[in-house]
Amino acid sequence: MGRGFEEGDEDVAAPVQEGPSQNAWLRASDGIRSELPFAMGKRVRQGGCMSFDSGARGVPSLFDPLQLGAVLLPHRILMAPLTRCRAGAGNVPVALNAQYYRQRATAGLIISEATSVSPRGFGYPNTPGIFTEAQVAGWRGVTEAVHGAGGRIFLQLWHVGRISHPSYQPGGELPVAPSALRPKGKIFTGTAMEEYGVPRALERSEIPGIIAEYVHGARMAKAAGFDGVEIHNANGYLLDQFLRDGTNHRGDSYGGSVQNRARLTLEVTEAVVGVWGADRVGIRLSPGGVFNDMRDSDPLATFGHVLKELDALHLAYAHVTQVTAQDIAHGAAEGVGPRELRPFYRGLIVSAGGFTRETGDRALAEGWADAIAFGVPFLANPDLPERFHRGAPLNAADETTFYASGPVGYTDYPTL
Repeated sequence: MGRGFEEGDEDVAAPVQEGPSQNAWLRASDGIRSELPFAMGKRVRQGGCMSFDSGARGVPSLFDPLQLGAVLLPHRILMAPLTRCRAGAGNVPVALNAQYYRQRATAGLIISEATSVSPRGFGYPNTPGIFTEAQVAGWRGVTEAVHGAGGRIFLQLWHVGRISHPSYQPGGELPVAPSALRPKGKIFTGTAMEEYGVPRALERSEIPGIIAEYVHGARMAKAAGFDGVEIHNANGYLLDQFLRDGTNHRGDSYGGSVQNRARLTLEVTEAVVGVWGADRVGIRLSPGGVFNDMRDSDPLATFGHVLKELDALHLAYAHVTQVTAQDIAHGAAEGVGPRELRPFYRGLIVSAGGFTRETGDRALAEGWADAIAFGVPFLANPDLPERFHRGAPLNAADETTFYASGPVGYTDYPTL
């Protein structure tokens, strides 16, 4: 579901208390921020890679501030994008969604759940959109709630491509993709699980329209009050489908060589930068992921190329996931992730994928990540930064409510 969970029972009947205890760590981090120079986010070249010039402070940690493009983060504990299937009618965010995000506003940055830029971009029930005025109004309620609690939030721009079904498409049409290749697996159509069908390959003449949908979504996100946007180029969705040779068998200028396969990623990114400015745009990549029947014959070359091209755009960050145990169980191989791709990208790297506080700090200390996005831990622990700061135990996540409806398993996890 938008690969909502980057990395999955307890009685959590009590509502989250949004009082002083939840905001205590954020206030503490403001004090830390006032003590630390921006040099914590400064980088210098070392042998083609980048490392922190940490000065007297030493190596960075999750609790250090970070200048992420135009946005100053009080710490480096980010909330990963998490599909939760709780949008209202018309794919409009509702008050419950605003409450959920507000509870997690102590994240250094919230990256919203994947949000469709087009009526053709849906493949799951009750996921939000960002192409109508009603959706903008719904999201504005979310951004106002997060900002009112002192937080920062980017919207993730999404198009599922072939990971859909005619039941989700306008007029019952076929989903679109770079090539007419059926993905393995099944999809929930609203009434039953059904095999994926063969998608329709996009015509060359239709691609400018796809780019225009991302631009429109980016503009609507700005109108909704977000602090920036993240382009979803991961987890087997449309842009990822174009990028990898296992799903892109085109013979035109958008297929074949890695330069051609990366073309749509770069054109969308440049177009979205034209709306927001580079310092408020991030992009997500999953180089080792196999979710949604993805594969590539040479992921290091593919993702190394695209990161080198993205580096020239000076984005706020690249969000590069590491291979998880779940990926490996589904056939992924270790060896192509943010650590291996660090030499290709001089900007800031956010990583996600099964991190703990300890492994997150280690990634920062080793220089192959600058911030860590936590998925399931943030889902179950609205006050995750404070829990990490105190060394407190974490709530267990209730997997049965990940894609359910209503507040149970959504807004009722307790805080300290």
